[in-house]
Amino acid sequence: MKNAIYMLSPVKGVQMGSYIITSDDGHLVMIDGGWRSDAENLIEHLKLASGMDVPKIDAWIITHPHSDHVEGFLEIMQNHPDAVEFNGPLYYNFPSVQFLARLDKDAAATAAEFYEALPTFADKVCIVSGGDVHTVGKMKFEFLNSPDFTLSRDVCNNASLVIKMTHGEKTVMFTADCGYDSGKKLLERYGESGILKCDVCQMAHHGQGGCDRDFYEAVSPKICLWPTPDYLWNNDAGLGYNTHEWKTLETRAWMEELGVEKNYVSKDGTQYCELY
Repeated sequence: MKNAIYMLSPVKGVQMGSYIITSDDGHLVMIDGGWRSDAENLIEHLKLASGMDVPKIDAWIITHPHSDHVEGFLEIMQNHPDAVEFNGPLYYNFPSVQFLARLDKDAAATAAEFYEALPTFADKVCIVSGGDVHTVGKMKFEFLNSPDFTLSRDVCNNASLVIKMTHGEKTVMFTADCGYDSGKKLLERYGESGILKCDVCQMAHHGQGGCDRDFYEAVSPKICLWPTPDYLWNNDAGLGYNTHEWKTLETRAWMEELGVEKNYVSKDGTQYCELY
């Protein structure tokens, strides 16, 4: 295996987040996993990435409890447990179901589904907090935040774990669905330190309206990963180019102005980004 990221394309053409990270020392890490409908495709790509009939996953990170990020993991754990070898750890930190139920009922339902399934993988759990650092072989994962209960809008997205990975010669910022408020807090906390600076950045909330330009200026990436289907990439409400209110075109313009050299976009199929 090489030091690389596979950003999987969704089976049904809708937004989702699913990343396989491989290392030249033989380790493999998953971040999120998409919808239940993406699980079989994920298993096939895990086989491809690992070179194993039963892929060994050394760690799995679930960034937040939205269906398009956590369902694929649940589908594998519940209905295809023998398709992979996963002994943990499972890194996550979710707001409570009660907190989510007041402000994001869909996220509350998905979190409840996760906790209902929890007994089948409880021995693998590692709840992370902002400031934690974990290593998997040569890979280092710095968890820059954890859920902030003072943020009362877009609560599930703003509770997304934001992770800085150091891997091979590169640093990568995984923002998941980080929202505007959480991005602002990260910028206030880390902006002057230079910690946010990374070579590669996964664009927040599928590029359609997450972190603001100031955050991306601090990250200053040369490569962007866009978990973005065609309709979001083109801001297309079904009536053609730029017919919706998503912010993807604005975000694309920011990144061009900031000098990004390469964009990997999931609308073009599963993307493979080497980290050398």
